[in-house]
Amino acid sequence: MDAQSRGRADEIDPADQWVINPRTGHYELRLSQSAPQPGLSVAAPRRPESTRTTPAPTAPSPAVPKPRRGDGPPGGRRGGRSRKVGGGSRRKALVITGGTLAFLLVGGSLAAYLYYDHLNGNLSVTDIAGAGTGGFKKNQAINILVIGTDKRSGAGNEGYGDAASLGHADTTILFHVSKDRSNATALSIPRDLIADIPVCPTKQPDGTTKNIPASKGTRFNNSLGQEGRDPGCTMRTVTGLTGIEIDNFMMVDFNAVKNLSTAVGGVPVCVEKAVKDPDSKLDLPAGESRLAGEQALAFVRTRHAFGNESDLDRIKTQQQFLSSMMREMKSKETLTSPKKFFSLAEAATKSLTVDQGLGSIDKLTDLAGELKDINLKNVTFTTLPVLDNPAEKVKATVVLNQAQADPLLQMIRGDVSLTEVEKKEQAAKEAADAETKSKQDALLQGNRAAPGDVRVNVFNGGGPKGSASTTLNWLQNTKGFARASNLGNAPAKVGATQLEYAPNQADQARALADVMGLSASALKMGTADAGAKTPMKLTLGPDFKEAGTPLTAPAPQELPEDVQRVEADKSVCVK
Repeated sequence: MDAQSRGRADEIDPADQWVINPRTGHYELRLSQSAPQPGLSVAAPRRPESTRTTPAPTAPSPAVPKPRRGDGPPGGRRGGRSRKVGGGSRRKALVITGGTLAFLLVGGSLAAYLYYDHLNGNLSVTDIAGAGTGGFKKNQAINILVIGTDKRSGAGNEGYGDAASLGHADTTILFHVSKDRSNATALSIPRDLIADIPVCPTKQPDGTTKNIPASKGTRFNNSLGQEGRDPGCTMRTVTGLTGIEIDNFMMVDFNAVKNLSTAVGGVPVCVEKAVKDPDSKLDLPAGESRLAGEQALAFVRTRHAFGNESDLDRIKTQQQFLSSMMREMKSKETLTSPKKFFSLAEAATKSLTVDQGLGSIDKLTDLAGELKDINLKNVTFTTLPVLDNPAEKVKATVVLNQAQADPLLQMIRGDVSLTEVEKKEQAAKEAADAETKSKQDALLQGNRAAPGDVRVNVFNGGGPKGSASTTLNWLQNTKGFARASNLGNAPAKVGATQLEYAPNQADQARALADVMGLSASALKMGTADAGAKTPMKLTLGPDFKEAGTPLTAPAPQELPEDVQRVEADKSVCVK
């Protein structure tokens, strides 16, 4: 920003700085309530900011290309005075989320008329052949898989290693956003985890679908790029590991870290001791530094500078970098800088490959709108718990630590936050939910029908394969529910196990809920009574493990102490 307006940056609304000139059809920068200034027309853009010298270490922002068809401003012009604006009702939100940095741009707001066509043209869209749910939905939890590939594509990336590599799922984060949008969990999946990669249908350039064979007992990072596997295969592999259905994916390469860190003006990091890593080229003094471009990439790539030089310690470093980037995006300096907004929009969309469910700026804007109000202190980074592979003498891979992973994944599937939200922030929600909870609890009170009088159809709506048949066998032969029936797979998958019943079937529902370990929230009562021989409908969701295992999610304090986690609002020095 220029010297005149720097002191009053908090008064600037980026959306109000650009207006359309009805005579030319172009957007122009209006810096006061006077007439538009002809010299600032989009049709005659200023010399790119990238030609100017800026202080180290922050690299200058890339030039913003001229928009198509006069859709909007190419970048913020310096000079002039800022204009005071009214209340927040005039603000329009457009926030771009980008790949491994998917949540980082959520906190800001850009003019909704930002040159959509140009930014849409920046996006790369991939058909994932039905690997996801079809896209995130309002009023439901959101699961986005963020994939960082180590493919050496892009200018300046050839020297990082194997230039001929097709790329792997090098950095993978499952980003879960709660149904009420109060919190989020970012689950890192180690690249060296031994996993089973399922059969992967992939769309070919000619429009046909090719099934890539399954691969059992291989590194997780082979789920992408190898043998023709696409991001849909990584999505399927993660769902198999976690039992969590994924809505969408975002994928980036090395350039995303370099370009986004540069666009935001550098990312603050802290290291306990000086670092000079010849492999990643990371060179930092002890204490705090601000990293952009090549040094930012070196920071997230280094395996030898911190901890025990393992990929698990590199994951912690990456989480701390992403947390810092998120704080930077939420900072006042970013929110009030039109120039940063335009640079970030360019960098994010050029770096991003998405599925068709997120394949436009409009759809990304909808997603951003769902995420923008989450407080960073309620965003938790954690890592899927693992153990050294016992089958190896020289430890190179890891296996799932089932004892620790089960409660963690159960919490995510149950939409339970890993952070404690302050009571005052929960008060409004608790008050609104009090009446509903009372009604739900009342559902479990009252008479129970005899097992032999309970009629229920059992469907599999996202549980393990064969769940409906094994549950039916357990109900009939162990618990005496002789009138239960198995109807196979449900018409559509559900987010969690649920029992649908009519008001006059409440006694049957209570009886089944008791033996299944269903919570009140899993009981869905209809409005009309059912016929005497009409069965209830039990749909097993991804939270279902096996018959006889209760389906209630653990509370945050029940998570094993050894499970690694850090809140995004905390600044930590890397060791």
